Amino acid sequence: MPHRIKRLRKRRAIRLVIQLFAWVGVALLYYACFSLLFDTPDEHRMRESTNKMRQEYEAMAERYDSLEMILDNITERDKSVFRILFESDPYNLDIEQNEARLALYEKNIAKSKRQLSSDLNLSIDNLGSKMAALESSWNKIKELGDGLGDKSQNIPSIQPVLNKQLTLLTAGYGNILNPFYRTPKSHQGVDYTIAEGSSVFATADGVVREISDKNSTLGKTIVIDHGNGYQTSYSHLLSTLVRRGQKVQRGDVIALTGNSGLSLAPHLHYEVRYNDLRVDPIHYFFMELTPDEYQRIIRIAQSGMQSFD
Repeated sequence: MPHRIKRLRKRRAIRLVIQLFAWVGVALLYYACFSLLFDTPDEHRMRESTNKMRQEYEAMAERYDSLEMILDNITERDKSVFRILFESDPYNLDIEQNEARLALYEKNIAKSKRQLSSDLNLSIDNLGSKMAALESSWNKIKELGDGLGDKSQNIPSIQPVLNKQLTLLTAGYGNILNPFYRTPKSHQGVDYTIAEGSSVFATADGVVREISDKNSTLGKTIVIDHGNGYQTSYSHLLSTLVRRGQKVQRGDVIALTGNSGLSLAPHLHYEVRYNDLRVDPIHYFFMELTPDEYQRIIRIAQSGMQSFD
């Protein structure tokens, strides 16, 4: 009798355990089905947020592709205009620099460690010599600058237009192509391709010596006498904002750019004269250019382009 009672109790316990597992399984299955078919409030908000972010991403991706296509088209149009105007491919300073770096890398990778060490020591010695020479030159320049005093304000030392990205300079000083006769000519200034009506700045303190409104090849022109033998001229203007004999300071707006005279397109022709001789204006932008920018603008000016006048 006691054994029978024990067996019954054992069977009941087993049955209860089985039922418990069965209910747990049913509960888990119900929860899984409920989770698949229905969202909790938090899950619903997260799902909506995810869907919204996905839609915004897709819209931004489409917009990016569209803008990229437009930019590529504009770039190709600019290259086409450049080829038509200058009869040459546009220059690309980045590609030139990358090619130079690649050539240097290929040259050095073939050298032995001993050769690399020897070259490094030689480069350090050469650099030390250049630094000493540079320091000596700097001291001489500083002495000359200190001796100028207030006269330094009368040396043209900025660009006549806003050209922070150095992209507006289209023709340099020297022999380049005439846009009308397609023959080489001496170009004794620099040309900035810039929208009509843009501001033109005096590049140093001085006095307006001449304002020309005559129907000449240079169109409307302003000539400023800065003293110390320096003069600057600004040509193909739309309008002048100063008068003859007026004193101006570096950075004053003196005119608006235009397309007057014999001009291919709206631009500014700028010249620097020292003791009645026209000199390369590129070397007179030192007040606003870093050494790297100075090297870059020299390379742009020497790219063999044609003038706009």
